Amino acid sequence: MSSQTGTAQRTALHGGRLVAKRLKAHGVSKLFTLSGGHLFSIYDGCRTEGIDIVDTRHEQSAAFAAEGWAKATRGPGVCALTAGPGVTNGMSALASALQNNSPMLALGGRAPAARWGMGSLQEIDHVPFVSPVTKLARTASATADIPGLVDEALRVCVDPPGGPTFLDFPLDQVFMESDVDADRPPSPSEPATAARADGDALDRAVELLRAASKPVVMAGTGLYWAHGERALQRLCDELQIPVFLNGLARGCVPADNPMFFSRARGAGLKGADVALVAGVPMDFRLAFGGSFGDETRIVAIESAPPGRAHPRAVAAELYGDVADTLDALRTGAAGGRDRSAWITELREVENEKRAAEHEDSTDDRAPLHPMRVYHELGQVLDRDAVVIGDGGDFVSFAGRVIDTYEPGCWMDPGPYGCLGAGPGFALAAKIARPERQVCLLLGDGAFGFSGLEFDTFVRHDVPVVGVMGNNGIWALEKHPMEFLYGYSVAADLQPGCRYDEVVRVLGGHGELVERPEELRPALERAFSSGKPALVNVLTDPSVIYPRKASLA
Repeated sequence: MSSQTGTAQRTALHGGRLVAKRLKAHGVSKLFTLSGGHLFSIYDGCRTEGIDIVDTRHEQSAAFAAEGWAKATRGPGVCALTAGPGVTNGMSALASALQNNSPMLALGGRAPAARWGMGSLQEIDHVPFVSPVTKLARTASATADIPGLVDEALRVCVDPPGGPTFLDFPLDQVFMESDVDADRPPSPSEPATAARADGDALDRAVELLRAASKPVVMAGTGLYWAHGERALQRLCDELQIPVFLNGLARGCVPADNPMFFSRARGAGLKGADVALVAGVPMDFRLAFGGSFGDETRIVAIESAPPGRAHPRAVAAELYGDVADTLDALRTGAAGGRDRSAWITELREVENEKRAAEHEDSTDDRAPLHPMRVYHELGQVLDRDAVVIGDGGDFVSFAGRVIDTYEPGCWMDPGPYGCLGAGPGFALAAKIARPERQVCLLLGDGAFGFSGLEFDTFVRHDVPVVGVMGNNGIWALEKHPMEFLYGYSVAADLQPGCRYDEVVRVLGGHGELVERPEELRPALERAFSSGKPALVNVLTDPSVIYPRKASLA
């Protein structure tokens, strides 16, 4: 079927093909999904346009895989969720992506517009409940509108601060045809370059930094999205400023850089006279600003103004191109005070705390101490391995002791804290970076959310290696409740459960580790197996992660 428009002749295409053409025009190469009839035309369009369809066992995992693709590539990830329960199953991942500023687009199926309100299968209006966890949520009102909507959603999801967008397509609209132009190149991003930070605020920050004798940088996820790692390394190296990292910023300064610190964070943030807080909100992870000293002057650096007020006063706010801002601070504050004594002070704290971990890291107990697990794992991980955390106490240990050396090498659920995110992240990371080790750290509790995604790994030949800390409890809840009440409820799992056998039955490689001397060989076999693998390590349920507070 064709239509004549002026002198140009275009072929009418169904709505799913229009979706796929616009995705392809924006460089999208993968669609994560779980099969649903409302999405058939989108699948047909993607197959025709050469976009790979990667199907999971749960829509939550498909949506987390879209976020994982964004985290691995710093480009938009895309998932397709069938109508009704498909969309609601993906909402946790949308909420996670919003809090992580992860650029992703969720495509939803929808009951047909011509039958709306009559009780069609899975009929529900998604937009009202998806809107609070997305930057944009729209429904296509006509087939011809589809290309423009996809363009807008992909633009909005990457505009700073990034985040998820959502489009749903009524069944009749997405199956019908239109001869609208879907082959045009995407419009250049507007603005073409990010805005620069306010000049007066930048001058104030430069004066503070030049005069500082104990400055620090606390950098987070926003720095990673802004591609600010090289500018951060230049600033820290040239001005001799200690740097602490959380979230996706892990690896943006290598763990062996002389200015990188992790164990000394408490002393560094409390003792700082000036703190550059780059791409990280002062939320519960920074004690709502209380992690810094009372006299610390804070300079907030972000790509865009935050959505909520800072919980404590800041000395300067620098919103705009993060790399440009860091470079301006570096050149403006050059020739400041000598910080060698400050660096020495923090290095002594860092070394002392690392030395104090040696006893736990070499503990011979069985079941194992989690620190022993990470000590052995560190011996087999490559420098550019992608490590993904999905769990409570077990992953909390990892966040403290796993060293990262390159951007994009650490992923965790972020401040939304949704368990079950890991397999989706791992699926996307290994597809995006097939040459790298991808190690999925799992609690036995987290495995219950999306453990069947090991079937997805097997079907798509994605050799992710999972390492499980299996202590048979919900440790993040059990120990605090017993501390508060003297007992716990709903906090116990099957002790010693053979999750490795589950993975083996699904077609992967499974190993059970009961004693420390078994761990290193099991890890080596898992990574060399060429299969999706799970090393199920029995860990001591009496070990408590040393946190100051379990609840925000």
